[in-house]
Amino acid sequence: MTREKKRKVSLSAVWREARDLVMVHRWRLLLGGFLMLINRLVGLVLPASSKYLIDEVIGRQKVSLLLPIAIGAGVATLVQAVTSFSLVQVMGVAAQRAITDMRKRVQSHIERLPVRYFDSTQTGKLISRIMNDAEGIRNLVGTGIVQLIGSTVTALISLGVLFYLNWKLTSVTIVVLLTFGGVLAFAFSRLRPIFRERNEIQSEITGRLGESLGGIRIVKAYTAEKREELVFARGVHSLFRNVRKSMTGVSSITAFSSVIVGAIGVVMILVGGNSVLAGEMTLGELFMYIFFTGLMALPVIEIAAIGTQITEAFAGLDRIREILEMPTEDEEDASRRSLPRIEGRIEFDDVTFAYNPGTPVIRNVSFTAPAGSTTALVGSSGSGKSTLISLVMDFNRPQSGCILVDGVDLAELRLRDYRSSLGVVLQDNFLFDGTVAENIGFSRPQATRAEIEEVARIAHCDEFVAGFEKGYDTVVGERGVRLSGGQRQRIAIARALLANPRILILDEATSSLDSESEAKIQEGLRVLRRGRTTFVIAHRLSTIRSADQILVLEGGCIVERGNHEELLARAGRYRELYDKQYRFERDQFINPGEDFTPELPSIKPEASGRGGGAGRL
Repeated sequence: MTREKKRKVSLSAVWREARDLVMVHRWRLLLGGFLMLINRLVGLVLPASSKYLIDEVIGRQKVSLLLPIAIGAGVATLVQAVTSFSLVQVMGVAAQRAITDMRKRVQSHIERLPVRYFDSTQTGKLISRIMNDAEGIRNLVGTGIVQLIGSTVTALISLGVLFYLNWKLTSVTIVVLLTFGGVLAFAFSRLRPIFRERNEIQSEITGRLGESLGGIRIVKAYTAEKREELVFARGVHSLFRNVRKSMTGVSSITAFSSVIVGAIGVVMILVGGNSVLAGEMTLGELFMYIFFTGLMALPVIEIAAIGTQITEAFAGLDRIREILEMPTEDEEDASRRSLPRIEGRIEFDDVTFAYNPGTPVIRNVSFTAPAGSTTALVGSSGSGKSTLISLVMDFNRPQSGCILVDGVDLAELRLRDYRSSLGVVLQDNFLFDGTVAENIGFSRPQATRAEIEEVARIAHCDEFVAGFEKGYDTVVGERGVRLSGGQRQRIAIARALLANPRILILDEATSSLDSESEAKIQEGLRVLRRGRTTFVIAHRLSTIRSADQILVLEGGCIVERGNHEELLARAGRYRELYDKQYRFERDQFINPGEDFTPELPSIKPEASGRGGGAGRL
């Protein structure tokens, strides 16, 4: 299993995060601490009463003390039960609220990270960060930390009573406990990276599993179920090894705790027994000593268990902190200027961009798209058209040169203001698992139903929506799986129409439509483009004839520019592309029954890898 290299997060930063969490919920924690203190104090009544029961009631026959002792023990038990119940209610709610707030905070932060971060990070990993890593903080602001404090208080009080009863015996006990504390500190330092690695492995498994299930049609089409099964098995076995390692560490701590308790018991039998025989302790004091030794030993074991949980919580905070320390687009916007109104004039000034250093995808590109004009991008696959569009949307930033919007460098504009003026129809017509109306209204949530249906009519969505039993309230399924490609594309166009943008991006907006549907939508697109700065990518050159300017890209450079007629007259690259497409469309029209089957290199069946081998997680 491969894992990306993570930058180290300082422990001090995690401590600050934990401190901030505690401060936010300090009043509930204080109330919980108060309840825990009462709970532990009344828990001392029953063991303390053993001395008086044995020495006074039984030893000295003071029967009158029997009822008060019984009533005191009963009341203490009742108070302990009530405070235990209240503690769970108070701290349980605090923990769940903290988890909810942290999930909201992390999700909000992730949504505002630059697009380039999402290009290099699996969606499943991000979901794991939001949902799973926040779970651990329940032990910081829930019963965990309060129990830790309560156990410490109980242990200290018990220790004081034990010193009072027999300081010699207790001194030996302290030496044993200090040894135990040193071992705990060492164990927790070793467990913390193991818990952190577990979170990493879980996020990778979640990420790959999300990809596999999201692309289930491709998996089945290439009979890759076995490969995905092996990839998943490799991941869960890696997780198993991590869990086994952590379980070994935790069980070692628990076992050592039992040894410590046993050692204290041995010391207590030897020293305590001799003290009773020598007359230094009464029998009741010995019984009381035994009870308080248990009260001290039990919190020590609880501290070990709770310490492990808090160590796991710190591992989750490590990963959450990594995310929260990444600068968001909103933070970048704080130092940028705002344009009250964007007219839509876009200018590229000697722009160069590369995904990988040393391999430019866009090279020294310069052009101007006047406000309200339509600029079409033409070129072979890989020529840089979609990358240029991503630069217009500021999903990527130029390595050199600049992009001007109404004469202002895009790097100086607030992204929120700029993108609120954008409307997009991309190649990947992503739809949410909601209704048709909800997907169209996504670009402008305050739109009325009448406005949604109006833009749907312009985009010719009404033609297929009318055939649905629930009309615009029909659920489209995840990513619009219940619709055809053309239907998804029309909804995406309607969504862009509803946004009423100043700058419009059409990336293969009609690629999934047949010729008849395309002709209908072209009229809607002409209405949409009117008065808006529009960028169009289309492989069908017939769809961009009306563009004000056409940029022909090859190898990331503009090799030709002009309108349709000018470029045809030059008999250059555009004319070459146009003639090839015209001949292809003509041949398909003349011989519609002939299949277009490009020649493929021969591949031996066993070399294709279908159904065998495993990818990497």
